[in-house]
Amino acid sequence: MFKSFWQRAELCTKILAKNWQASLAILTSLSLTLLMGPALCAGQTQWPDHAIKFIVPYTPGGGTDVVSRNLIDKMARLSHWTFVIENKPGVGGNIGLDLIARAHADGYTLGMGQTSNLAINPAMMTNMPFDPVRDIVPVAMVAEVPMLLVVQAQSTFNTVTDLIAAAKQKNGGLKQGVSGLGTVGHLAGEMLALQAGYKVLIVPYKGASPALTDLMGGQTDFMLATPQGLMPLIKSGKLRVLAVTSAKRLAFLPDIPTLAESGFKEFQATDWKLVVAPANTPTPILEKLNQVINEALQNKDFIRQLDNEGSTPMGGSLAQAKQFVAQQQEQWATLIKQTSLKF
Repeated sequence: MFKSFWQRAELCTKILAKNWQASLAILTSLSLTLLMGPALCAGQTQWPDHAIKFIVPYTPGGGTDVVSRNLIDKMARLSHWTFVIENKPGVGGNIGLDLIARAHADGYTLGMGQTSNLAINPAMMTNMPFDPVRDIVPVAMVAEVPMLLVVQAQSTFNTVTDLIAAAKQKNGGLKQGVSGLGTVGHLAGEMLALQAGYKVLIVPYKGASPALTDLMGGQTDFMLATPQGLMPLIKSGKLRVLAVTSAKRLAFLPDIPTLAESGFKEFQATDWKLVVAPANTPTPILEKLNQVINEALQNKDFIRQLDNEGSTPMGGSLAQAKQFVAQQQEQWATLIKQTSLKF
């Protein structure tokens, strides 16, 4: 035991004197660590530093899956980021979107939203697992595709006017085949019936293929669906197109009028696709993603692929994507309220 404070102080001084070089090295190392700390942390948090998960809320091989994979391929080539695509189908796209809504808002989980799961389902379903306004943030608009109003080739309906006259005469007896309840094709038919003032019998199917089979067989009278599945049947003469639901005529069907031209002013119903992320994802990350998506949409091969299925590339800023979704949600919610549709 040391007898006094001064004895202890004297001993510490001798130790420091003998080991001054080691002490200086330790202090220098500590100082450098403190100075470099922020830079090291910044490097560790630079986004992205690992693979980004991209959720497709529909089955592999479908239209949404094909567009998603083509988009991700072009984004990866431009940015050199790594993506992992996961298909999470079910409940009209709700399962996949719910996974996105519940994911960490760190930029490592994205997905493809659509008209159905972002605008129609929320207004139609009473048990939505997520809130598309509160839980999801739009990143960038990707593409939109109109519906084609088609009848079988032997049908007596040659124009939209013919079809509507028959629908009014049969008073609910005319049958519209739909690939699924709550789809854009279904709702576009409800919109037309509402504006034209007729009643229609909706005949739902589990997919477009059986719906088209029955249409060509005469079990239903008409159908609204996207060009991708219809064009082979149209070109082979098995189906006749009466109108398109886009605001303008389509380049590959220049002689087919829009429904707006057929007497229904401002009629427009399209199936659109839009990249989304969890709410509260940092804005700088969203801006990077938006920029790369817009660059990918300029790719000639991607544009050609979209053209082949009847889609039109969209693009635009974060603000435009948010505004577009809000407008679409209001449009479909108003229609669903007017028609009292619920599931």
